[in-house]
Amino acid sequence: MTLAQSSFGNGDFLLFMFEFFLFVIWFWLLIMIFSDLFRDHETSGWAKALWTILVIVLPFIGILLYLIVRGRGMTDRALKQQQAMKQQMDAQIRAAVGTGASPADQIAQAKSLLDTGAITQAEFEVLKSKALSS
Repeated sequence: MTLAQSSFGNGDFLLFMFEFFLFVIWFWLLIMIFSDLFRDHETSGWAKALWTILVIVLPFIGILLYLIVRGRGMTDRALKQQQAMKQQMDAQIRAAVGTGASPADQIAQAKSLLDTGAITQAEFEVLKSKALSS
């Protein structure tokens, strides 16, 4: 048995998995920090450059300092971005649904469908009553 075959036992695999887990967490923290740093419109370009250099040159100290100094703001900025995205999505849904049509517009649209033969007179009456009730 060679040295390479026998040295991967006695907890070495668990140590490898732990190191891999730490690497994944470290990489995830880097992504979160850089996305937060460049999402912040209130921070100047010089401050962003200094934080970037600190996180790249001294990665563990830089990450810990960033989380200590700017950690609370990370949550606020992420929440603001999520709210802005939700408002944008809601506006797109409203535009697609077309809920802004007035009852007269709805009746005119139903009348044009009736004139083209797409709906029957009974369906037109149902659509007209729904438009008038809303």
